Amino acid sequence: MDYDAHSDPTECLQLNVSVFDLFKIGIGPSSSHTMGPMTAAYRFVREVEQRGQLAKVARVTVDLYGSLALTGKGHCTDSAVTLGLAGWMPAQLDPDVGAKLIEEVRQHGKLSLAGSQSIEFRIDRDIHWHYKDSLPYHPNALTLRAYDAQNGQVHEGTFYSVGGGFVVTDAEAQSPAAVATGPAIPFPFENAEELLEIAEREKVRIADIMMSNECALRSEQEVRAGLDRIWAAMSACIDRGLREEGILPGGLNVKRRAAKVRETLEERERNKVTDPLIAMDWISAWALAVNEENAAGGKVVTAPTNGAAGVVPAVLRFYDRYCNGTVEGRHTFLLTAAAIGSLYKRNASISAAEVGCQGEIGVACSIAAAGLAAAQGGTNSQIENAAEIGMEHNLGLTCDPIRGLVQIPCIERNTAGALKAVGAVRLALMGDGTHHVTLDRVIETMRRTGADMRDSYKETSLGGLAVNVPEC
Repeated sequence: MDYDAHSDPTECLQLNVSVFDLFKIGIGPSSSHTMGPMTAAYRFVREVEQRGQLAKVARVTVDLYGSLALTGKGHCTDSAVTLGLAGWMPAQLDPDVGAKLIEEVRQHGKLSLAGSQSIEFRIDRDIHWHYKDSLPYHPNALTLRAYDAQNGQVHEGTFYSVGGGFVVTDAEAQSPAAVATGPAIPFPFENAEELLEIAEREKVRIADIMMSNECALRSEQEVRAGLDRIWAAMSACIDRGLREEGILPGGLNVKRRAAKVRETLEERERNKVTDPLIAMDWISAWALAVNEENAAGGKVVTAPTNGAAGVVPAVLRFYDRYCNGTVEGRHTFLLTAAAIGSLYKRNASISAAEVGCQGEIGVACSIAAAGLAAAQGGTNSQIENAAEIGMEHNLGLTCDPIRGLVQIPCIERNTAGALKAVGAVRLALMGDGTHHVTLDRVIETMRRTGADMRDSYKETSLGGLAVNVPEC
């Protein structure tokens, strides 16, 4: 099975989210505004194809609503939808190939629908931005319509990009239980309390529970190979980001900094400069590298989203370099992080358009802390404590990107999230796991805080830094 191209449209609606759903390989700059719309457009044309109506289609229109419209241009949503209509999924796309296809569509006004049916398609004409309109289920909504040569409607579909690259149709949104599929898993859990109870009853680690659930879908060998593939993609993204220089696209003229930081740190190490905090600087460099790659439209792994994609890789590389990391430890890290991430996905949100950046950087910090605590041998109670600390001190974090780009404050915010995750683990491991605020309570608090937050602070670029800081 190709985990990177995992595309079961209903699996995200099951009781627990798979590690390969939470950590998806795709492209930047946004999981909800780039990967999600691309997947929605891909699913739309496949629906048309499965109905045997692809040859009838002469024209396609796309309507973007709410946050997708307000910040979609900065997130390349129009390009993403176009690529999805052409038959591309995020995990399969080479960014250079995608850029060339978009240029050809803009130049010639033609698109090969699903890679086979040539239609007229003009991005500026056929994609409509509804800045003042939102659909009720979720702020990230899009409706696609296909028409024949006589302008008769062939097919229509409404999709919601609900964060982290997850997409649901209107029907799935209305009746999720009716469309949930897949084999039964041995240890379903709805909240952290249940997860800890199962672990105590079975005398196992959280990672073991997650592995058992994954093995209901595929063999353990396949799971471990998939985990290795995830880490390889994360590591490659760090390494590329540490090499690349120049200006990030989008018009803010933001300079890449990761390569310069790397050079500075390597020079300190060559000269044997005593610096007890150099590990912190490396964590920042690794997080910067990933999110600069994301901002440039490169290959990244949702963790749990693109905007927060630098936190988990930076903390995992910290484990590898400074904690004598092992393959087994990396697997434990990712499985544990996914188990905790599934709780946020189920009981709150990982969408900044729904709950602000606490649902992205906050969740990334929390799951990275859980993963690192587990990889370092923490008890299940200490792991839960680390995850709770990671989120508790990100509550209320807004999403207010300047010009709708995943650059300011998003890139630096990943460095802060990664450093905070490591701090949370160090604090949790010095205790016995006993604490006052449970992870379940902090997840519910995050959900309520997101509901109370004004829309201007939820990935609309209508408040906060987006309007109070002059564009660079």
